[in-house]
Formats: sequence, C-alpha cells, structure tokens
Amino acid sequence: MTTQILLVEDDETIAMGIAFALEKEGYHICRVSNIKEAKGYFNEEIALIILDLNLPDGIGYSFCEYVRAKSEVPIIFLTVRDEEEDMIRGLDMGADDYITKPFRMRILLSRIQAVLRRTQKEETHILECKNIRLDKNQGRVYKQEEEVILSKSEYKLLLLLMENKECTVSRERILDYLWGIDGTFVNDNTLTVMVKRLREKIEEPTEKLIQTIRGVGYRLEV
Repeated sequence: MTTQILLVEDDETIAMGIAFALEKEGYHICRVSNIKEAKGYFNEEIALIILDLNLPDGIGYSFCEYVRAKSEVPIIFLTVRDEEEDMIRGLDMGADDYITKPFRMRILLSRIQAVLRRTQKEETHILECKNIRLDKNQGRVYKQEEEVILSKSEYKLLLLLMENKECTVSRERILDYLWGIDGTFVNDNTLTVMVKRLREKIEEPTEKLIQTIRGVGYRLEV
C-alpha cells in the first residue's frame, strides 16, 4: 500500500515542490492549505503529516493538538519560525520533528524516512497472516475482521507462530514458551490437541495455516 502523507502548507510554490518531490519517491500526497481542509482529509490511512505553523485560518499548533487527541500519527513541523521556544513548544506537543525554512529537499526526504522507519518499527504490535490479524496491544485475534475467542494458551501459541512466520518452531520451544518446561512432563497429546483447536478457530476448511513438520514442530505458512 502506498504511504499517504498529509501536507498542510498554504504557500503554493513550496507545497507543489514538496508534493512533486515526494510523489517521485513513491508517496501519495494529500495537499491542503488550511486547518479546516486538513481536518477533513485527516483519517487513519494517513501515515505522516507535514505541518506549517502559519496558516490562513489559524496556527498549526491547534491542528497538532487536534491530531494528538485522536492519533499518534507522526507529525513534522515545517515552518519559517526558527525561535527555540517555537521548536520546543512543537516537540512538547508531540511533534516528531521540526524543520525550519528554507530547507533542502534532500534533508526533508531524509527526515521523513527516518520518522517513518522509527514509527513503523514501533507499530509492530499488529501481526498479520492471510486473513488473520493479531493485535498484541489488545491481546485480541481477528479473522476477516471478526474477533476470534482464544484461550490464553491458544493465543500464546498463535503469537509465537506469527512472530516466526515461515520458520519451523520446535515442539520443545513451544512447550517451554507455553509452560516453561521442555516437554518432559507434558503428555505428547496435549500440544497436538491445542494445535487442533487453534486450527479449527482460525483456518478455512480448504486452507491450512499451521503446518505440521513431523518429528520437529509447527510452522505458520504465509
């Protein structure tokens, strides 16, 4: 999916230059010139906001506050205001970076890439495999957007397999992860039954997600 960036800039020349440069890098740009339009375009698909401070209908700080009340989407201030107190205020409000004009496009591109790398890395609490989505923050699992109710052990098993997609996870490692033992005192059938129950809850009749690697363990196919 193309990364969407919301550009809030009322200087037409600057906005066009930024949009042109970012679109060449493969980003999709939503370009607006004031806070009212920015609120209309802002949605969960926006991956990053580039925000000017001096806008026709207000100060960019107010839109930053509006966004932070709803989302942790990264924000980069891009402004002629180069006073230290302005920068500190912006960062204290939750901005991820603060760039002053005039600026070099290569610097802006580099800062955007750095912010996106950092924030995307932080968002790895969402794990996906085909039509299964696991939210580590919520501790919930969804199949085609409908929640699947799992036991604590089933959830931990699925989490381990999803964190190691396409890698075979040994039976010993699974047992140690679930119960803190190497399997010596666990009936061989216990894990088999748990895998069977998990399959029934997350798999389609015609498609297997959890593959049995005989004599070794299990693997989640993508």
